Amino acid sequence: MSNSAHRRPGLLSRWGRGRLGAVAGGGLAVAVAVAAAAVQHTDRDTSPAPSTVAAVGAPASAGPTTASPSPRLSPRLSPSAVAPEPSKKPVPSKTAEPSKVAAASGGWIPVDRAAWAEQVAAFEATEIDPPPADAGNLAEFRADCTYSHRGADDPIVFPGLPGASHMHSFVGNKAVDADTQAADLQEFTATTCKPKQDHSAYWVPTLYDAKTGKPVETTGFRVYYRSLQKTSAGQMPMPNGLRMIAGDAKKKEPTPRGAQGQFYCAYYGPGDIDGVARSRNGNWPICDGVATLHFTLQFPDCWDGKHLDSPNHKDHVAFGAGNACPADHPVKIPALTFEIQYGVQGTADGYYLSSDPAGRSASSMHGDAFVMWDPAAMNHRTKNCIVQRRTCNNDGYDPFSY
Repeated sequence: MSNSAHRRPGLLSRWGRGRLGAVAGGGLAVAVAVAAAAVQHTDRDTSPAPSTVAAVGAPASAGPTTASPSPRLSPRLSPSAVAPEPSKKPVPSKTAEPSKVAAASGGWIPVDRAAWAEQVAAFEATEIDPPPADAGNLAEFRADCTYSHRGADDPIVFPGLPGASHMHSFVGNKAVDADTQAADLQEFTATTCKPKQDHSAYWVPTLYDAKTGKPVETTGFRVYYRSLQKTSAGQMPMPNGLRMIAGDAKKKEPTPRGAQGQFYCAYYGPGDIDGVARSRNGNWPICDGVATLHFTLQFPDCWDGKHLDSPNHKDHVAFGAGNACPADHPVKIPALTFEIQYGVQGTADGYYLSSDPAGRSASSMHGDAFVMWDPAAMNHRTKNCIVQRRTCNNDGYDPFSY
């Protein structure tokens, strides 16, 4: 599959959004095609959740209400990367918190109902900032992140077990390791993301050059928080402490030209997103001109309102349909989209992911998100950018629509 123009690096274009997903026939058809990893997973555990924790939160009003004491968003444009900040490394607790025990045993992690109710109340009281006349019309805000560190840790899948995971490349919160819990993200907030109010941790399997065996780290990592639906009725903010995984680390299939869930070439100018050539095994594109390798991962936009994680790290979230969320996942939250850029153009030898070093295809690409924001910043961005359906950059309203 080809396109007449490469996409700009690190930016998800209108064309790219169309390939990621479209609402059709009353349901969300995630048309991932070449540009994105498949997000409809076949390994979902369909057993009912054992927790009896009640859902908290009602749909918020789209109009202005009582003013919030939090600072307003600035309409200024901002650079897409920030310099690393010094960070104190957290000392792992010797006593596991209940949430860690639940995750390690494959259980459901219940939401703190009081904390969520407090965030919902603050969200409903947050006043919308009027957008400038030139604000874009895409319902989204974002965080632009740079590479932080690499490690064989995964605090979502293998909490408290250092070295138990395949190698991951982390962006965002700089203090993340196998022992990281939600409280750590709140306490140790140094980040490689902008805005600095985003204390979240994001990670993907490390990419390696197949010939040299050396890691190839990301040169751009943009995290969109956006609406996948045509309306923002009932929109709520992202709950702090939410953990999610998109993609399938166990998937081991070839990724030839035109396959779903593969890396693609992107930049301005004419060219083929599948590459002008392929690696010898056919699984990796070779880009022309100044285009480089990219990958896109899409997360769901509906939450069950009860759990911050589930046994397979997917069942507590779901995709909406028909501009609404399903009854068992009634809370409409911003949908995360990872737009990942690598500063390489592809080679005949190709690459491999730490999640599939033998198969050397891209099908096992996946992404993890451990969400933690300053609550006022999350509430303001959700109200200003998603409820109003206006494009926002790292700091505020954005006059451009990509």
